[in-house]
Amino acid sequence: MSDTTATPERVRAYLIGLQDRITNAIAAMDGGTFLSDAWEKAPGEPLQGNGITRILEGGTVFERAGCGFSHVRGPKLPPSATQHRPELSGAPFEAMGVSLVFHPRNPYVPTVHMNVRMLAAKNPQGDTVCWFGGGMDLTPYYGFNEDAVHFHQVCKGALSDFGDDKYPRFKKWCDEYFFLKHRNEPRGVGGIFFDDFSELGQDRSFAMLQSVGDAFLAAYLPIAERRKDMSYTPRERDFQLYRRGRYVEFNLVWDRGTHFGLQSGGRTESILLSMPPHASWSYQHVAAAGSPEEALTSHFLTARDWV
Repeated sequence: MSDTTATPERVRAYLIGLQDRITNAIAAMDGGTFLSDAWEKAPGEPLQGNGITRILEGGTVFERAGCGFSHVRGPKLPPSATQHRPELSGAPFEAMGVSLVFHPRNPYVPTVHMNVRMLAAKNPQGDTVCWFGGGMDLTPYYGFNEDAVHFHQVCKGALSDFGDDKYPRFKKWCDEYFFLKHRNEPRGVGGIFFDDFSELGQDRSFAMLQSVGDAFLAAYLPIAERRKDMSYTPRERDFQLYRRGRYVEFNLVWDRGTHFGLQSGGRTESILLSMPPHASWSYQHVAAAGSPEEALTSHFLTARDWV
């Protein structure tokens, strides 16, 4: 773990290093290459700042894997960032983070999402207020108990040094956040999620953020390695595309990160890197009783204790 002093310079250095480590590991597994797109906001745009979007498409393991770093400043916090901090409504702000979504080719490999971020703004008294957010969650198309248990064990371990309350709190928060209210359905098997977090103090909260970011590869790579070479048929592929439609629905309708980026004038191409390359919708799809597809919703897409 790197220096935990939560200055903007150190947070930025950590995040860029995290993006490098993760994309290098994914490229090594896939055998493909990430396109690296460094960008900078043009003068006069609502947000100023820069970032690096990295994307791998058409790989042997990952059909689309996007991992973006951004560091932006704006004159006015958007509503999506101040619903829990009304005193900061309209305040100038600074935001930086790494966000990723990996969409695998094989339907037996789950999609995964991870995000770690820091926001800072000045309150009415002129003091800088910093808070952190992030987490990771797993979205299988075909569920395996051992995969869900492993993912949650790593998430729990990442939080163990920061209080026994953190994993159960953040696990419940994840279950509640990544939930499609219009479908009355969880997005996946969950993981951990936290937002507006500063209760451990600025430096200790940053240390927790680093522990979560550092745990991502250990949480996901063993699952991807275990499933990436499993054989599948057009049936499994069709079901994967159908379930990806749910992923799209959540990101566009409910995700606060997507809303924050679009409301604040962020870079649309980078904000929407989480979208899968292919997805489908089916009217009133009903899985056959006793099928693996039915087991996904009856057993895995329910809020349960995995560890």
